[in-house]
Amino acid sequence: MKAMVLKHLWDLNQDRSPLELVEFPYPSYKENEVVVEVATCGVCRTELDEIEGRTPPSYFPMILGHEIIGRVVEKGSHVQKLKIGDRVGIAWIHAACGHCSFCLEGRENLCAEFKATGRDAHGGYAEYTVVKEDYAFPMPSAFTDEEAAPLLCAGAVGYRSLKLGNVQNGMKIGFSGFGASAHLVLKAAQHLFPSSPLYVFTRNEKERIFARELGATWVGDFENEPPEKLHLIIDTTPAWKPVVLSLRHLEKGGRLVINAIRKESRDQDFLLQLSYSKDLWMEKEVKSVANVTRTDVQEFLQLAAEASIRPEIQIYPLEDANKALLELKDGKIRGAKVLRIKEHDES
Repeated sequence: MKAMVLKHLWDLNQDRSPLELVEFPYPSYKENEVVVEVATCGVCRTELDEIEGRTPPSYFPMILGHEIIGRVVEKGSHVQKLKIGDRVGIAWIHAACGHCSFCLEGRENLCAEFKATGRDAHGGYAEYTVVKEDYAFPMPSAFTDEEAAPLLCAGAVGYRSLKLGNVQNGMKIGFSGFGASAHLVLKAAQHLFPSSPLYVFTRNEKERIFARELGATWVGDFENEPPEKLHLIIDTTPAWKPVVLSLRHLEKGGRLVINAIRKESRDQDFLLQLSYSKDLWMEKEVKSVANVTRTDVQEFLQLAAEASIRPEIQIYPLEDANKALLELKDGKIRGAKVLRIKEHDES
């Protein structure tokens, strides 16, 4: 099968072609697993973290990609819920132990044996992939393959961020950065909290225009003071500076939720400017998002179908995965980027 593979860690500032198109062995599978023929796979910023070593793959070569839509083409003898031809999604959560205290509480995202798709097991930048039946999600028919892919991570992890914010209708919600995840969470917030004003902070003028088009109440740069303090800000940026600036925009008792697997180190010295009295005092909180649970994925897919939440997408062939990744690296973003691996009949 064709696959775009990462053979070693890469400095994208030095070399701009981290993935290589190769003929890769067709995957084998166990009795509780299914083989999925990949139709589309979203391109996520976490792939940059994998490529550049902030959250490195468990082994090489690695097939990246964790926003996967495809059809079941083979299944193991113990597979009960899925049948050949079913359309399924595969998200960042590839597996967990199932028996630790976190798994039993439904927080398998915190499991010590958590495995990530495209980092600890081969992902969707390929024609076929394998996953355990319990980690393959039936996909709502409301979405095309291209529309559905970003819902599995950009949407689901962003939805988890919104849940961790403990927000109520009418509270003021902010978004620091406005890429694939934030534009989907803004749509979810509009549906769930119709009386809440929504604020967007981004230095990218195209992203500001996009946020206004989607109905943001106010849009500005990270340094700009919003007209009022906010109860929740969800940070989706790769940098540290917006974290400090976001804390300054919070209301007393407000919460900042950092929606990122890793942060780049380029401006971490800015953290030294963090002032306890100005930035953290008055019971402000900082919360991180650790991966995603199966419940998050299932709930967000249902919400997206009910509320007709559709991502803005840019589509690339598999062979252009490097181009899509580099555009993400360079900040050339409007919504979500999706690789189309195989055409399927949507009927």
